[in-house]
Amino acid sequence: MVMSWSYTTNTLSSSSITMLMVTTLLTPLALTANYTEVSDFVGNTTKNITVKEEKYTPYSERPETYFVPIIFLLILLIGLVGNSVLALMILRHTNMRNVPNMYVLSLAFGDLLVIITCVPFTFTVYVLDSWPFGLLVCKFSECAKDISVGVSVFTLTALSADRFFAIVDPMRKLHVAGSGKRTIRFTAIIVVLIWVLAIICAIPGSFSYIRFFRVNRNVSFYVCYPFPEEFGPNYGKMIVTCRFFIYYVIPLTIIAVFYILMARHLMRSTRDILGEMQGQMKQVQARKKVAKMVMAFVIVFAVCFFPQHIFMLWFYFNPTSQTDYNIFWHYFRILGFCLAFINSCINPIALYCVSGPFRKYFDRYLFCCAMMKRKRRRRQSPDPSARGQGPSSSLVSSRKNLSDSRQEQRTVMRLSIMATDIRPRTPIKEQETIITLSANPNGIEESLRTQRISIEPTVCDRLVPS
Repeated sequence: MVMSWSYTTNTLSSSSITMLMVTTLLTPLALTANYTEVSDFVGNTTKNITVKEEKYTPYSERPETYFVPIIFLLILLIGLVGNSVLALMILRHTNMRNVPNMYVLSLAFGDLLVIITCVPFTFTVYVLDSWPFGLLVCKFSECAKDISVGVSVFTLTALSADRFFAIVDPMRKLHVAGSGKRTIRFTAIIVVLIWVLAIICAIPGSFSYIRFFRVNRNVSFYVCYPFPEEFGPNYGKMIVTCRFFIYYVIPLTIIAVFYILMARHLMRSTRDILGEMQGQMKQVQARKKVAKMVMAFVIVFAVCFFPQHIFMLWFYFNPTSQTDYNIFWHYFRILGFCLAFINSCINPIALYCVSGPFRKYFDRYLFCCAMMKRKRRRRQSPDPSARGQGPSSSLVSSRKNLSDSRQEQRTVMRLSIMATDIRPRTPIKEQETIITLSANPNGIEESLRTQRISIEPTVCDRLVPS
């Protein structure tokens, strides 16, 4: 959920502050001591609620107005380029299509979903006063955000389980998933089930609706509100708790158990593997690298979503949160808000740092265009001296040398074929007699010398046409 309001709201009533904090898009507010009404707008019906009147704070007086849009622009650019390149390299190169990379591809598509459908709309809370995109975008952006979070955390759990069985019990994994194309097919089914589960968990986001708030007599705005009032006052608290356990506590606990068991197995097997073959050592090292890559993803996810969950739990379960809200909690909430979206663009960066093959392909796709342009400019250079000194001239000369050497080889081969195809006019007895070697070393040398003397003129005679 996206929430934005001023840290000076500590004099709001409990019902009003609860209503504002769970709002998806909300303009920052500063308070006065007067009262006004807040209208709940659903379709053509309105309900009036009396709360304290609040003074509107201009955007120019809010620090987050300046740095949050810049952060979101960087998230949009880095996440779109990084995840697109990541998905492209896995889909394009067949050697990259293995089980771990299938899960990485699922992560990339989940991040692209939230970057395309949420980031361009969500950051407008710090730019525009009111939600301008309508009910359909409100529902879809809330669902897409929850789907992306679900895909990320469920995929990381499945990836941790896959690494656990690959290292600890590879025979069981082979028995269940098979090998080769069957393994890829089994992994694709798991990925589809992950997306289905994430969509089911995101169904509460589809209940979001447009809610009308009046700050004072001169200022009012619409917000995308995720918790319908007809579901009761405890509905928001229940959703926040369920999201905390489903999207954070339970998956991270399962991942932690897998990695603890994996670490214990690796510590025990290191002692026994010292006398085994070097190929098995290389295989274990490769699996360790993949496990470290998965662990990097898990740490990034846990760090990025920790502040947001802590803030939501603090607000909903602390009875004095409406009076304790100050500048610390204000910027802590903004930090959690930004980190939750930064998670969508940081996976390609983490993969670039920990994986050599991915680093190679990233360099090829991101920097090959500039290198190709430089080569074209050098080839199209009009200066002959520069052309002679450049890499293209050395390439041409090397090709010339290669063609000359191939020509020489063809000539030699033709001569040898001619020599072997021509039948001898008289049998050469010297070649038959040298097979039986004498025990005297001098005799061997004399027989070999006799062979050279007798054969060489004969071969030369054969090359001359009769």
